[in-house]
Amino acid sequence: MGFGTLEGKVALVTGAAGTMGRAVVSSLKGDGLEVVGVDLRGAGCLHCDVSDPDAVIRLIHDVGRVDVLVNNAGILSNSKSEATTPEEWRRVLASNVDGAFYLARELIPGMKTRGWGRIVNTCSLAAKTGGLTAGTAYAVSKGALTSLTFSLARELAPFGVTVNGISPAYVKTPMVTEQLTEAQRQALITQIPVGRFCEPEEFAHVVRFLVSPLAGFITGEIVDLNGGLVMD
Repeated sequence: MGFGTLEGKVALVTGAAGTMGRAVVSSLKGDGLEVVGVDLRGAGCLHCDVSDPDAVIRLIHDVGRVDVLVNNAGILSNSKSEATTPEEWRRVLASNVDGAFYLARELIPGMKTRGWGRIVNTCSLAAKTGGLTAGTAYAVSKGALTSLTFSLARELAPFGVTVNGISPAYVKTPMVTEQLTEAQRQALITQIPVGRFCEPEEFAHVVRFLVSPLAGFITGEIVDLNGGLVMD
């Protein structure tokens, strides 16, 4: 059985201006893909608010064919339930779940027609733990994104399209380096068996693995990337 190559395939990566997104873009380019970066900011990226379904439709119309979708856009909220306003709740869910759904919905027909596709969602350990440091809206949004991953994987498996998620914890990004206090960071490191935070390139390596033609028998999986913080 031939497994094909990624040469000539097109990847769309959201949240591409962030630390993890930049690592993914670099990694996929290294495998020969043409990579389109999407973000609300950042040079070299197409600007799009993925929580706006009309903006997503315009984006995909402009981009055209996409073989690989990496739903990496997301925002953090540390507010627990009583401190979460309705506006914050809607904003976090819209960014972290709605955007991934809108993008997948627009790209699925083309992937099915071509008989090949990869969708990788950036989930989070917070979906399992309820959020060790993250807030209610964030944890719930990542739980919903995990369920979306399962639903799409089941739907698309017969068409050669795999859908998987990565569940990282405490990647070395501004969410860790700026939005947590030094005391919180040190307390977390003592709980992580490998004794450090995850490097962005390690996250990108898992994306690269799931996108590979050789990963076609893996779908509906959430790959934990947490240094042993939670084992199951």
